[in-house]
Order: sequence, then structure tokens, then C-alpha cells
Amino acid sequence: MSSATEPVGQPPVDVPDIHTTAGKLADLYRRNDEAVHAGSARAVAKQHAKGKNTARERIDMLLDPGSFVELDEHARHRSTNFGMDANRPYGDGVVTGYGTVDGRKVCVFSQDFTVFGGSLGEVFGEKIVKVMDLALKTGCPLIGINDSGGARIQEGVAALGLYAEIFKRNTHASGVIPQISLIMGPCAGGAVYSPAITDFTVMVDQTSHMFITGPDVIKTVTGEDVTFEELGGARTHNSRSGNAHYLATDEADAIAYVKELLSYLPSNNLAEAPVFEGSDTGTGSVAESITDADRELDALVPDSPNQPYDMHEVISRVVDDEEFLEVGALFAPNIITGYGRIEGHPVGVVANQPTQFAGTLDIDASEKAARFVRTCDAFNIPVLTFVDVPGFLPGTDQEWNGIIRRGAKLLYAYAEATVPLVTVITRKAYGGAYDVMGSKHLGADVNLAWPTAQIAVMGAQGAANILYRRQLAEAADNGEDVEAVRAQLQQEYEDALCNPYVAAERGYVDSVIPPSYTRGYVARSLRMLRDKRASLPAKKHGNIPL
Repeated sequence: MSSATEPVGQPPVDVPDIHTTAGKLADLYRRNDEAVHAGSARAVAKQHAKGKNTARERIDMLLDPGSFVELDEHARHRSTNFGMDANRPYGDGVVTGYGTVDGRKVCVFSQDFTVFGGSLGEVFGEKIVKVMDLALKTGCPLIGINDSGGARIQEGVAALGLYAEIFKRNTHASGVIPQISLIMGPCAGGAVYSPAITDFTVMVDQTSHMFITGPDVIKTVTGEDVTFEELGGARTHNSRSGNAHYLATDEADAIAYVKELLSYLPSNNLAEAPVFEGSDTGTGSVAESITDADRELDALVPDSPNQPYDMHEVISRVVDDEEFLEVGALFAPNIITGYGRIEGHPVGVVANQPTQFAGTLDIDASEKAARFVRTCDAFNIPVLTFVDVPGFLPGTDQEWNGIIRRGAKLLYAYAEATVPLVTVITRKAYGGAYDVMGSKHLGADVNLAWPTAQIAVMGAQGAANILYRRQLAEAADNGEDVEAVRAQLQQEYEDALCNPYVAAERGYVDSVIPPSYTRGYVARSLRMLRDKRASLPAKKHGNIPL
């Protein structure tokens, strides 16, 4: 085992006779040195000038010191077209192998922009395919570091064929091993589909770009003027397209995020996620384990149902040590997704965010949460859901762009999940959105509600206009103060139906609890569900409304 940036053995000063044992060994060291320094000094300097590390430097940043074992370092392309036979560097522009992150085995490939611009040729692709097969066979996470100009034009269809081989393996590995993509430079054309299939994609601000067709082609075809950053920059894909899940300030930040993310994930779908020493809520009564931080939740929800509060405040008080790793924070901020720990065990968190669009579900939020729930389910990570949702976002834009089909994805994800599901309703849970957000009816194991919960078909204002239409009309005809009458009727509706107790009477809510009891109840629920076993009807696969 070694560092990715240091060759195995030292190259000789003079080239000895390769027909002797000493000469053969010296020849090996020379080749190893050439493989490590395949990119020219000028190309490496240009890479560093852009604030980017080399392929090997990135591997050293990611893996535990000395743990990297390289594969196929002597592989070289076989192309003879366009003078390619005169330039056959070792490694062919991608570094592949395996090592450890925090002592846990991972497979990795890192594209080398200093060699052929990181372009993918036949041997380049074969190396990636080989390490992907190894990851799948051994059940360890695969981390791909992308920094490539795209397909190697000189190698023609062979390059395209290898892209498809990679996509196929991404698909077969999906839900079996965690797959994480780091975009550390350009990722264009067909190359973008591999990160799109993987579980998580991390991009670096100002230096990462993903797009299928570049600005020049777009200008020619549509007449639009757009920059690389506007079209496919890290901020664009984190906030607008949702293709990326974390916006890193630099490469060190990106790699640190990936390492933390791995700490919440199992090595494969048959393994257990790492368990750490966490905040123990005890074996006694919940009341005995309440802290001052827990008590702060009792005053969090405002008296007015229209006044927002930050759901992060709830999450931070429930997870261990207030540590929460958010996934996709800049995309669809009206729903929060991410990972925390409860009593040391990883848990996926999905939560409506009242400070953004009042926490409504829209197209983007539905797809973001559905993808996250399915990822958790694939890797046996329990899902904790916090609900404060007034409904689906209304509007022609939402309807015409498929809110029915896309909203159904979230419903499908919860109904399909067999992992432990715990749901906490903090305030609003109206209409179909109540059903969709991890309801008992979709299969949630434990459903809790705060006394501030309002579980109903709709809010009081909308309901009053429908239920009391005649009374309001009569009040207007009689010259009464219609708004005062409306307020009184709304209050009657709220008292009758906008509460958690109607649902609790029917068993749709298992317990109505003080907010300060949430951490204790959630911990005990997950502890009880740790040995949950559930299965779905036998089938080839479901047909989720994509």
C-alpha cells in the first residue's frame, strides 16, 4: 500500500541491463515513476493555477494515509489514429484502485485532466469498469472523481461503448453499494449520466461544470447566450436542477463532505451502517431524560398558524449532538433532507420547512424527498419525518408540469419503504399532503403528534368558505359583520377538527406528546423498530411514476 502521488520504488539514475534481475526491477521502478508523473509539469501547473488538485492528489486527500492500492497503472491505450501511437502514457488518464476511508474499504477512480484532458478512451473506460466490478463484487462504496473533457474523439465509437458499460454498472450497483460522484472540473456530454445515476453528487463552486451541450452549441442552435457557470456550474446544479447535492467551497471541502457522508452509510445493502457512541436517552421514563434543549421545543411553534418557524430547530434538538448533515440544501428548500444520528445509529430525516413557501409540497420538493427516502430504504437507514405541510403548491405551472405524477413519487417512496418509519406532526397536515408525508396509512410504524398539530382535510379559512357558505351569505344579507362571523365559524371548525385528537381517536396517530418529549419518544421508537422485518409482494420491480 502506498500514496497515490508516490511511485512504488525509486527510478534508477542510469538505465541498467533489463536482462538482469536488478535491471528488470529498475525498469519496473522507472515505469512506476512514469505512471505517477504521466501528466507534464506544465499541465500540472495549469491544474494548480485553477485551484484544482491532480487526480492523485485528490485520492490522497480522500483516503487514509498509505491505504491506496492502485490497479492498472501500466495500462496504455491501443489507438493508432491521428498520431496517438506516438503518445501512450501509463494509466491512460485515469487512476483507479482501492483503499480505506476512516478504516472502511472503498473503491475509487480519479480522472486525470493533465493527461489527454481527462478524455475517456477505450482503456480509460475499461479501467473504470474494472474497479466498478470490484466494488460490486466486494460490497464496498464506489467514489468517482470526475474531471474530464468528455469522450476521446480519436478513439471513436469505442469511447461511446465504454460510457454505456459504465452506465450499465452504475445501474446494476444502484441500491447495492453507495455510489458517490465528485465533480472536480468539466463533466460534459454523455459523461454526465454516470453522476446522474449515482446516489450523491458533490460539486465545487466555480471549478465544476456539468452539461450535455455546451454554451457554443446552445448559441448556434438556439441563439441563447449563456456562460459555463450559468449553464452548468456548481451553484446552478445545486439550486436549480437538483442534479448536485452539495455545493463545496473548494476541493478540500468537497472531499470532507464525502467522508462525513460515508460515515452515515453502510458499505452495502446487506451491511450495517456505522454506529457511534451517541446521546443515550436512557431506559427510564421519557420525562427523566428531558434536557433544557428539549424544553425549548415547547415554545417553538407560534400561536398563529400562519407564522413560520425554522424546522432545523426541531431537527437539531432531536438528533445526537445537534449534528445534521443536510443533503440538497439549496434545491427545493421547502423540504429538508439529510442525515443525523439517534443514540448513535444513523437516521435519514425528511422535514417540511415552514420558512420556505410555507412548507408546501411542490414538484421539486416531492422529487427531492422521494429520491432521498428511496436511498435510505435501499441501504436500510430508518426515516424520521417531521410534518408541517399545508398542502401541495397550487398553480397552473405546477399542474401543467406534472405535480400529480411527481407528487405521486413521494407517496410511492414511502409506501414502498420497508425500513423503520417514524413520523412527527408538529403543526399542519392538510389534505393529500398529510397522506403523502409518511402517514400511518402509507405504512409508517410510529406516528407522533404535538398538541399544536392540525390534521384535517384543509385549513380553517378554506373550510369555512365551503362549509358555512350559506351562513356567510345570510350574514351579508342581514347586514352583519361578515368577517366577524367568518372568524367565529373558523374558530368552531378549528376546535372541532383542526387538532391531533380526531386522528388519535382513530389510531392514525399513536401518541400526542409534548414537543419536549420528542427526542425521547423518537429514540425509543427507533430502538423498538431496530429488528423490524417487512417485505413487499413478489415482483420483478414496481413501476414508479417517473
